[in-house]
Amino acid sequence: MVSELRETLGQAMMITAFVAVMMMAVEYLNVLTRGTLERAVRGSPAVQYLAAVLLGAMPGCLGAFTVVALYSHRVVSVGALAATMIATSGDEAFVMLGLFPGKALLLMLGLAALALAVAPVVDRLAGEGRYCRGACGELTVHEEECDCFVRRLLIRQWRPPRVARVVLTLGTVAYSVWVVLGGGGIPAGWNWVRVTLLLVGLFGAFVVATVPDHFLRDHLWRHVAIRHVPRIFAWTAAVLMGIVLLSHGTDLQSLVRHSPWTMLGLGGLVGLIPESGPHLVFVTLYASGGIPMSVLAASSVVQDGHGMLPLLAHSRRDFVRVKAVNLVVGLAVGAALLAMGS
Repeated sequence: MVSELRETLGQAMMITAFVAVMMMAVEYLNVLTRGTLERAVRGSPAVQYLAAVLLGAMPGCLGAFTVVALYSHRVVSVGALAATMIATSGDEAFVMLGLFPGKALLLMLGLAALALAVAPVVDRLAGEGRYCRGACGELTVHEEECDCFVRRLLIRQWRPPRVARVVLTLGTVAYSVWVVLGGGGIPAGWNWVRVTLLLVGLFGAFVVATVPDHFLRDHLWRHVAIRHVPRIFAWTAAVLMGIVLLSHGTDLQSLVRHSPWTMLGLGGLVGLIPESGPHLVFVTLYASGGIPMSVLAASSVVQDGHGMLPLLAHSRRDFVRVKAVNLVVGLAVGAALLAMGS
């Protein structure tokens, strides 16, 4: 139990660090392009939905974390966020590709197509509430800060450096070293996920070490580090630890061995858990012939790995409504497939 909680704490730190650096990157790129990046994505719903689905379809949770960061800045809509969470299979994508690659690819393509169809419907139903509210804020660009990399200021900004610059630089460097050393929550072996984590960390270190003081103070320190990081870590750690404690008193494997319709309902309910592990039960049962594709599809639509955890820190209301949408869609799709004999 102690080792599991320690591993869970490492996972929470990894998720928080990655989301924080991605938020820094979003701020940096938006200012660097003078808001062009934000306008391009915000101005075209089709581009939003396609980008969201492509990020969600990436195996693992990194794409989902990125979309949550964009949503928290009101760059993409709740429809795009829901599409991401429908398209994503979290870490289970790697397992499915290993156990049944052909059917896994078909499932992932089906999820992507479903996500693209659902996204505009969700936005239409959400109306004026399609963008994040509560603790979220829009990206801002001030004319005097559009030069993010000024060579003549690089040395001067470090004589003496602001406390915020030192703390953030040490934090992003420590995160990068943590990835290299394979600390808690970091994938074993140098796969593309671990390489991406390292590149993101190095980019974050570059950003905090080189940006002007105004950008550092207002965007990275006050907005990301002070406002978002504590909330993201607290919610992520609390939920993950709660799941670990709950799993010791629940045998999911025995719960799902019932009738197909019962399993379909359980697949949807278990998918509500913001964790990769529970969905793995349905993946392994499908691989062994224990459940039909309809149950796996329903669970895949509803579950999103760890992707939604950072949203809890921004808006519990949006967390609930996205989960509710995906539950309804997942159960409907699963029921239709099951009725057709799949």
